[in-house]
This record gives sequence, structure tokens and C-alpha cells, in this order.
Amino acid sequence: MIGQKTKDLTLTAMFIALSFVGAGIKVPSPTGTVAFDSAPGYMAALFLGPGYGALTAALGHLFTSMSAGFPLSLPLHLLIAAEMAFFAWVFGLTAKRSLILAVVAASLMNGILAPASFILIPGFGPGFFTAMVFPLVVASALNVAASALLYRYIQRTKGEDHAA
Repeated sequence: MIGQKTKDLTLTAMFIALSFVGAGIKVPSPTGTVAFDSAPGYMAALFLGPGYGALTAALGHLFTSMSAGFPLSLPLHLLIAAEMAFFAWVFGLTAKRSLILAVVAASLMNGILAPASFILIPGFGPGFFTAMVFPLVVASALNVAASALLYRYIQRTKGEDHAA
């Protein structure tokens, strides 16, 4: 019999693979690094817990930025990957209390807080924030909403199977 840890790691690998696929589905942006890579990270946070979601979201961003040639430099993309890990972790924790609050919080953190974190970095400033905020808010909301809707659908389906 397969242990729970083995199941969790297998599912994590599947979510990471989905992040790789999502990295290829880009949302138009100035950097080319906005994509559907984070939905699997948010799903992992819901299904497996915040830690697994954080790992998946961080790797998802690295896949996306790698496919775009690390346009902001590898060190800055590592910073963004750490932010993505944090956002997925917060999403997973918050969803335990309220999935709707988690969706709103993650969308705002990734869509507004992430580009705002670049304002003080030389060479970026308010212009970078202005250019990135709209595509990030849209993509973040879509990624988070997709994960939440799929999670709800699977939870309902599981509930119906057990009732039958």
C-alpha cells in the first residue's frame, strides 16, 4: 500500500508538470512572464497544503521566466518565485477559513503587491508597476479563480460519489 507521503509527492509532481504546461500559455505583458503557471500551485495549496502549493507556484514562475529568457535577470526572477511561493502559501492557509477571501487576497497580492515590490529597485520604478499591474491582476484573478472553481467542482463531485 502506498503511503500518504508518496501520494502527496506524486500529486505534487503532477501539479508541477501542469505548471510547466501552464507556463506556455502566456498572457500578453511587457516582460512575457505572465502566464497560467500559478493555477496548479494554487490547486496544490488547496488539495495538498500550503507548502506543496508554495513549491509548485515557485517552480511554475521559474518555468515561465525561463521560457521567456529570464528578461528581468535570474536573481529578480528568483525573488518573484519566492513571492509566488509566499502568495500560494497564504492562499492555502486563508482558504481553510474562506475560499472567497483567499481568491481575493491572492489575486491582489500577485496582481498589485508583486509589481509594487519592484518600485524601489533601480531601473524599474513606477513605470514598471504601471505596465505590469493590469496584465498581472487579470492573470492572477484567472489563475486563482480557475484553481478555486476546479477545487469546488472536485469537492462536490467527491461528495456526490460518497452519497451514492
